[in-house]
Amino acid sequence: MKIFYQTSATATGGRDGRTQIDDGSIGFDLVGFHNQSGKVGTNPEQLFAMGYAACFDSAMNHVAPTLGLKPTKSSTTVGVGIGQKADGAFALDLDITITVEGLTEEEAITLITRAHEVCPYSNATRGNVDVRLHVNVVQAFDL
Repeated sequence: MKIFYQTSATATGGRDGRTQIDDGSIGFDLVGFHNQSGKVGTNPEQLFAMGYAACFDSAMNHVAPTLGLKPTKSSTTVGVGIGQKADGAFALDLDITITVEGLTEEEAITLITRAHEVCPYSNATRGNVDVRLHVNVVQAFDL
């Protein structure tokens, strides 16, 4: 595989510590998802949701021209859940809601299906994380 981009981040202190991109460009204080301390911060699931949402929306922008589609606007929301499986391991659960403007429902489904095939996050989770795709089609109105 030809690598187009590579980055790295370091976390210290786990869910109650800090994570930072190694070049120093951005960092976050972390809190557990059961944060009862009142400490302000984010958690790994929120960071994952942000990255997946941006990546999926980019994948749609990338594949739309190859399908001859021209959405006028799109947004992607990724809901990330974490839970414990029967064997004691932890797993993620994902709901991806894509809102597309300027396409028919059929075109939007074609676009989302293809984006899900090429998105690196989708490829990384396929087969080991429950992922549900939802589509909202919005028609633009001229006033």
